[in-house]
Amino acid sequence: MTENVSAAAVSADGTVIAFTAWGEGEPLIIIDGATAYPAINPTNEEIGRLLSADFRTYAYDRRGRGESTDTAPYAVEREIEDLAALIEVAGAPATVFGWSSGAVLALDAAAAGLPIARLVLFEPPFVVDDSRPPLPVDYVERLDAAVADGRPGDAAELFLTAAAGLPGEAVGGMRESEFWPVMEAVAPTIAYDGRIMGTTMSGAPLPRDRWAAVTASTLVMHGTGTYPFIVAGARALTELLPTATLLAVEGEQHSAPAGVLAAALRDFAHTR
Repeated sequence: MTENVSAAAVSADGTVIAFTAWGEGEPLIIIDGATAYPAINPTNEEIGRLLSADFRTYAYDRRGRGESTDTAPYAVEREIEDLAALIEVAGAPATVFGWSSGAVLALDAAAAGLPIARLVLFEPPFVVDDSRPPLPVDYVERLDAAVADGRPGDAAELFLTAAAGLPGEAVGGMRESEFWPVMEAVAPTIAYDGRIMGTTMSGAPLPRDRWAAVTASTLVMHGTGTYPFIVAGARALTELLPTATLLAVEGEQHSAPAGVLAAALRDFAHTR
C-alpha cells in the first residue's frame, strides 16, 4: 500500500490544497463538511485503509483548513477548482464521497462538469420541511461579521446553534474545552459552507435546476437514527436526481463508522 503523507495540489488561483492518500486503484476523493478536515476526522483515514485494495483514496484539507492555504475573495467556484486540481493529481474520472455540506459541494462540482464517475453523499443537511427551524436569512452575513470583528468563537457558536442545532448551554461548555481553539481556527471557513448550502436549509423544496446537469451515478445515504429533517432532505434529493439511489444505514446518525461507509462505497462501485 502506498501512502502520501504531505502531498499537495495547486488550485487555479494558487491555493495549495494539502492531501493524504492511501491504497491503490481507481481514485476516490473524500470531501469533509463544515469545520472538518482529516486531522480531526480520523474516519477518512480509516476508510482509506479499509479500501486500500480497491481505491486510491484521497482525503484533503479544504481551503483555509489544516495544511491548506487560502486565497481571497471566496467563491464556491474556487472550491470546485480545488477539487478539479485534486482530480488532476488523482486521475479522472474519480468517485467522490461527500460528508454533510461536503456532499453539496460534490453535487455542485458534478453539475459544473468535473470528471466524476460516481457520487456518494452522506447526509447532506438540507432543510426542506418544517421539522426543524430554517437557517436565519442573515446567517452568512453574521458569520462574516463575527470573523471580521475578531470574534471567531462567536462564528463557531452561531454555526453550532443555528446550523448544527446544539443548545446554547452545550456550546457554552464547549467554549471551555481544549477543542475550542480548533473550532476558532477554522471559523473563517464556516461561511464558505453557508454559501455552499445557499437556500437549501430554508425549509423550501430543493431547487430543481441547480443539479440538473448531474449525470453521475449517485448514492444518497442517511442513518436511520438521524434527524428527521436529514431523512426528508435525502429523500427529496433522491427524487430530484434521476441517477440517484437512496440507502438508509441502520442505526447511524449524522456520522457512521468507517467500516459501514467503506462497505457501502465498495458495493456501490462494484455495481455502478
